[in-house]
Amino acid sequence: MERWLALELASTIRHDGDGGVTDDLATAHGATRWIHAQEDLLAGHVPAGEMAADDGLRMEIIELRRAVRALFARAVSPAPASSADVRQLMPSDQALAHLNAVAARETVVPQLNWPPEGAPTARLLSAQNDPRIRLVAALARAAIDFLSSPQCEQLRACAAPRCVRYFVKSHGRQEWCKPSCGNRARAARHYQRHRTATDDGSIPS
Repeated sequence: MERWLALELASTIRHDGDGGVTDDLATAHGATRWIHAQEDLLAGHVPAGEMAADDGLRMEIIELRRAVRALFARAVSPAPASSADVRQLMPSDQALAHLNAVAARETVVPQLNWPPEGAPTARLLSAQNDPRIRLVAALARAAIDFLSSPQCEQLRACAAPRCVRYFVKSHGRQEWCKPSCGNRARAARHYQRHRTATDDGSIPS
């Protein structure tokens, strides 16, 4: 489940519904709202529902997002990357170094639990007290988990007009992140065919 945090982070840049792009992390309030929305995915790492982002934390998350989206663009290559930030992507070697550095900011240690009437189990505990560091490190580890998983091979940039999302292809020749994007893409193709037919004097079917 944690690996989908990487897609949630990348999707904080999204189509605004009016032909533009909006950024969910544009303000500290927006960043706080986004962190709270990830409470279930961040359970066990940080008390996300209790956190409030300031501009410092917001910029840390944005810089991590830059690295993640740069690595997503590398993952989908040679297919086109998202158009949202393709002209200002962080170089992939810099993105890789930044992602690994952020993940390494939190030290985790294994702990063995062995009840008298059960089998031994292990879990990782954080040695970091600062929830802000735990938050960005958890986001970085989720991205590492996703980029090194089989799902990464199915990562795509949505091909619909104006959409800037990345998604994991779940079937066949899927081109779009959601049905509404597919409807918009088909409408755009129909319009283009109609316009081309009209321009060259033929009668559109």
